[in-house]
Amino acid sequence: MRPGKVEESPYARAGGRIPGDPVPVPDPGGGPVPVRARRRPSPRAQARALPALLIACGIGYGLLAPQQFTAVPFFTAAPLIAAPLSSLRTTVLTGLAALAAAYAVHTDAGVHPAVGTLTDVVTVATVALLAVAINRVVRRGDRKLASAREIAEAAQRAVLPEPDARIGGFEIAARYEAARQDAFIGGDLYAVQDTPHGVRLVVGDVRGKGMGAVAAVAVVIGAFREAAEQEATLEEVAERLERALAREGTRRDGIDAFEGFTTAVLAELPHGDGIVRIVNRGHPPPLLLHADGTLRALTPGEPALPLGMAGLGRWPDRATEAGFPGGATLLLYTDGLSEARDAHGRFYDPERRLAGRAFSGPAALLDRLAAEVRRHSGGGMTDDMALLAVRRPLRDVTDGERVSAVRITSESPSKPEVTPERC
Repeated sequence: MRPGKVEESPYARAGGRIPGDPVPVPDPGGGPVPVRARRRPSPRAQARALPALLIACGIGYGLLAPQQFTAVPFFTAAPLIAAPLSSLRTTVLTGLAALAAAYAVHTDAGVHPAVGTLTDVVTVATVALLAVAINRVVRRGDRKLASAREIAEAAQRAVLPEPDARIGGFEIAARYEAARQDAFIGGDLYAVQDTPHGVRLVVGDVRGKGMGAVAAVAVVIGAFREAAEQEATLEEVAERLERALAREGTRRDGIDAFEGFTTAVLAELPHGDGIVRIVNRGHPPPLLLHADGTLRALTPGEPALPLGMAGLGRWPDRATEAGFPGGATLLLYTDGLSEARDAHGRFYDPERRLAGRAFSGPAALLDRLAAEVRRHSGGGMTDDMALLAVRRPLRDVTDGERVSAVRITSESPSKPEVTPERC
């Protein structure tokens, strides 16, 4: 087998160019000259230019149209449009400009001041004052909203902090992609804890949306961090999470009190053993990517119910053990990745997409995954996506781990050919 092509993070390469960016044009002097894409004004910037355009149209209409027609609608619309989009100063200046234009048009048309000019000027002035009041209300609401967003972001980041890049000798990378643009986290979760028993991980997906799901995320992560330190086995950690969600369920109202559950996968990486233990509670199976491009899904030996559904039946948790050699990467994810659809309704299949590929590190893997999923779904994700990748460095490989790696590779149902990719 040929060695896999190592992919670097698309944001770490020279120039920061990713697939789809303009190709640099060679410079006759020897150096590449990047092609600068022509930036189009944003819709908000275009809307801010509309008041000036309305005033200009009003002046032209007032000068060219017959005297029985009025250009006041143009002049009154200008400050009203500027009010929610611009600053107070710009709104005031727009109102004054509209007022001056209305007066100038009537003066040039020779309309008697007592008949047309006074009425139109008063109308424009009244609307301009109303626009100023609207601007004050909108700006005050924007400040309150910005403050609320800052508080919500701080609270959510405290619930779901990003792990360090290196924990317990392993390289770690995590990523959260919210389906809603104005949200930072939702019902998906991840956590990493270095314990005397090894590095322990959890990735989960809470049923539901909104603040109820965020509260359940806080319960699961809090229980995991405590149990990961205290419990001797991964099975006991899962049992602690089960009890924590059961207590949380008694405090909920409505349908969540009966149908609340959390799919989760827990992993344990003992220090220096070159293995990974997995307990899966109804969650998509983790993927083990070897340095040569071989990929294996770590499916559980026996299916188990998600956390929080102990009332439907109890099965003892049994951890699945697999080799985790140096250079290999363990990928844990939520169904926001595997259930992302394209325009034809086809799901994104991470196992098929990642087979035969190698990456320079966990961060490069997650960067590429996130970019591919956004491209696959057309930028319209319908569910949150949590990704957690852990790589064991090559320099930590021991003879025992090499034997384990060979054993795991030989058990793989298929060994895809590693093909170079164009970046």
